Amino acid sequence: RDYAGYAAKMRQHVLAGTDMDVDVRFIDMMCRRGARVLDIGCGIGNAVNGLRRRGHAAYGIDPTAEVLEVARELYDEAWFRRLAAVDITPEALRMNGLPQAYDVILMSGNVPSFLTTHELHETFRQVAELLAAGGIFVLGTTTAIQGGPVDQDKAAAGLGLTLSHRFSDWHLGAFRADSPWSVSMFTAAASMDFGEGPDGM
Repeated sequence: RDYAGYAAKMRQHVLAGTDMDVDVRFIDMMCRRGARVLDIGCGIGNAVNGLRRRGHAAYGIDPTAEVLEVARELYDEAWFRRLAAVDITPEALRMNGLPQAYDVILMSGNVPSFLTTHELHETFRQVAELLAAGGIFVLGTTTAIQGGPVDQDKAAAGLGLTLSHRFSDWHLGAFRADSPWSVSMFTAAASMDFGEGPDGM
């Protein structure tokens, strides 16, 4: 895979001012103010940056040096770590100076398709351990590929993660069997605490 080419293309989008915050707006709407967010497969870090601009404590991990180099060039390098999806054990996160509990965990842009079946199941298992009560795991993927909704539902089975919503896009479109894209939201047990004030009304 041409990771350097991909990183260069995405860097140009950022510099050109292309709006790439659609997943950011979705997450911002779904979670409480000042949420702690982990972006798995963060790429050049645009979602992490967008969430940080909205007041969330967002961090990104990615196994690919080429894209992280761009993320660290464009944004605060303290937000990013070179880690693979299956490496997000509490111990590994602690050793890398990252929180060990999150309100939201995000996998966007077909990241699950890069994982084997075993890796996807292991990632779900780790996510279930890292999510705070009522936390959400959000995945944006092409529907009919490896790591799509069918594989996600199998990976979530028995972990205490409930499929609370599934949309056909980041704008809450209704999901159907023939929808080419999917946005799936799995929720950990209990309810998210939105606190007092407008969010909690």
